[in-house]
Amino acid sequence: MSSAGASGVEGGIHRLVVFGDICGSGAMDMAEKELHRAAMYDAFDEAYSSVGVEPGTFHQEDRGDGILAALRPDVPPTLMVGRWIDTLYESLRAHNAGRDRRLRLRIGMNAGLVVQDRHGLVGRAVDLAARLCDSPPAKDLMAEATDVDLLVVVSDWLYENVVALGGRYVEPDHYRTSRVRSKETDETAWFHVPRRTEPPFAGGPQTGVGPSRGDGPTPRTGGGNRTYHVGGDLLDVHGNTVHGDFTGIRRTARAGEPE
Repeated sequence: MSSAGASGVEGGIHRLVVFGDICGSGAMDMAEKELHRAAMYDAFDEAYSSVGVEPGTFHQEDRGDGILAALRPDVPPTLMVGRWIDTLYESLRAHNAGRDRRLRLRIGMNAGLVVQDRHGLVGRAVDLAARLCDSPPAKDLMAEATDVDLLVVVSDWLYENVVALGGRYVEPDHYRTSRVRSKETDETAWFHVPRRTEPPFAGGPQTGVGPSRGDGPTPRTGGGNRTYHVGGDLLDVHGNTVHGDFTGIRRTARAGEPE
């Protein structure tokens, strides 16, 4: 039996996947749910229109208090992580002005092979987009930072291959990493709140930083060589970033030296 999707392409085709979810919908009454749902669709439609993606030209599934979408392969992903996010933010800001109960969204974004059949979408790219959106770090951030109306979480692949390259409306330096562990998923993800230099994680900075725009190497988390030069009381450390509480480094005495 062939594994080709509705497009007839064996193994699926490479598409950008967006998974959006309304925060706190479980605490809303029916009237609030309907209002926020309509506003979410309006915001998504405005964002798609801003990047030239017309209705009916992409796959979109209703998820009750959320939306799952897969874009055409020819839609430039830089537009989606740039103008699309910016327009979505502005649409939410306009809708929420003066409202006590604001529409707040978590967005997971990923790209990869997607198979589309008559039932919908399938593929690891789809699974990961959903995991990013619903990840504990994303939910915790939105629960703690109640003034944030839009959180975007992108996969490591999407950050490294699209976001990090920059472009109009793209803010690679304003993303921060956190580990996402959920079910079979154990991935590095990149978190972004528009108009913020970094997302307001609970408990302080997370691991990782955005790419350097200076002359030095791009900071990376995990792996790579570490260089330590020790001379007397001087310790020179290269290739490391220290986050959180730090009390110092103790040098163990050499043989014959006093402790």
